[in-house]
Amino acid sequence: MNEQRYSLSKVLSRTDVLALAFGTMIGWGWVMLAGYWVAEAGIAGAILAFILGTTMCILVGLTYAELTPALPLAGGEMVFAYRGLGYKWGWVTAWAICLAYLGVAAWEGIAISTAINYLYPLPETGYLWTVAGYDVHLSWAIVGIVFAIALHYLNYIGTKPSAIFQIMATTGLLLSGIAFFFGSVSFGNTEYMVPVFTGGAGIISVLLMAPAMFVGFDVIPQSAEEMKIPLNQIAGILVISIMMAAVWYIIMIVGISMAAPPAVREAASVPVADAMTYAYGSPLFGKMLILGAMCGILSSWNGFIVGGTRVLFAMGRAKMLPQIFGSLHPVYKTPTAAILLSGGICCLAPFLGRNALIWFVNASAFGTVVAYFMVSISFMMIRKKEPNLERPFLIKKGKLMGVLAVITSGLFITLYLPVGPGSLAWPHEWMLIFGWALIGFVLAVWAKRSYPDVSDQDREYLIFGEKYARASLKYEGAALQASKGETGSG
Repeated sequence: MNEQRYSLSKVLSRTDVLALAFGTMIGWGWVMLAGYWVAEAGIAGAILAFILGTTMCILVGLTYAELTPALPLAGGEMVFAYRGLGYKWGWVTAWAICLAYLGVAAWEGIAISTAINYLYPLPETGYLWTVAGYDVHLSWAIVGIVFAIALHYLNYIGTKPSAIFQIMATTGLLLSGIAFFFGSVSFGNTEYMVPVFTGGAGIISVLLMAPAMFVGFDVIPQSAEEMKIPLNQIAGILVISIMMAAVWYIIMIVGISMAAPPAVREAASVPVADAMTYAYGSPLFGKMLILGAMCGILSSWNGFIVGGTRVLFAMGRAKMLPQIFGSLHPVYKTPTAAILLSGGICCLAPFLGRNALIWFVNASAFGTVVAYFMVSISFMMIRKKEPNLERPFLIKKGKLMGVLAVITSGLFITLYLPVGPGSLAWPHEWMLIFGWALIGFVLAVWAKRSYPDVSDQDREYLIFGEKYARASLKYEGAALQASKGETGSG
């Protein structure tokens, strides 16, 4: 079987990668949810929830930090799980992280409409239907669709233009957040910092959202194939991005608790923006924050498009999905089919209305922790089965770190289950998860039946290429293909 393997172009610098990870993690969620976190858990409780969430992400992140430079290939989680656990679990892991990426990307269209409405009220014309008590209007949906098309077109024409845009958007986000925090400290009041702690249920409520707030550092392994930096530097960038995000969320919790009294925060349509308006005493500053926060929406959205499409590309390349997903545009060298699918999902999501934001966040968080759990197990299996695998970065006490990562990510999964203290809501959130799982099952069966002749050697080459394939599974035609240059490599 003469397999054709496409490779992505190496165009991303160190700054590009850090902006991609940090900008993807931060996004818009903190603008809408920081006030909710304080109200639910109290200031101390919200901070504690994020410290616990950060701990889980650091432990899991360390496994990513070792695996990514060892196997720097598009697909990230899928690559690791396939290597450690085999085809079936590699498929499950890839589909779970796709839910995380595309789920969060889907609600960004809703978020951008909400942000623009704060700056200039959008007309509520073209009533369509009511979803969970929220009226959906065509005028709002169109705004989200226009931005979805624009961002996906940017990704369609090349990875580097997308990376340049990411740096610009992340810079705008940083400036707005810094202005908010210093305004809160300068003009706020410590008397507003209540409640301090509400109890365990409040912490669980915030903790359930924390994984979705950190989704983004795992875009680094997705884009590893496109990096033009030394492999041993990838781990440092990954861990730094998680720490930066943790610091950001904690200072935003402190900032909103000081900026305005609880009554203002809880009645706000966009809590952080309204709190900034209150602290500075002028609506102009609230609008300024929204402008910066819109950069966060776009940076997060852009990052999730990159992450989600790279997983789809890797699955298509490995013939786990229709092969069209594993091909590249002949000129732009981007995964066209994956970008079109992501764009279609993002264009449909605004029709679910504003209340869908929480559904997508929680469903995406569940997909995230499932993928983290699978990667943690894969890390331990690869350590056991391939002790001589070249690892440009090796974490100390790897066995202990792996066990801790498995335990913490496993505990997080139980939080979302009906038996856990913070079960996902029925029907909306579970329907999103079950619907995604059903689509995945159908596609998995289709791929198996459509490509019955793909041998283990074929798949090994398609996923890992000649350089990273295991010696015992070297694809016999790989040397010839490699000597000609892998199709699409830059």
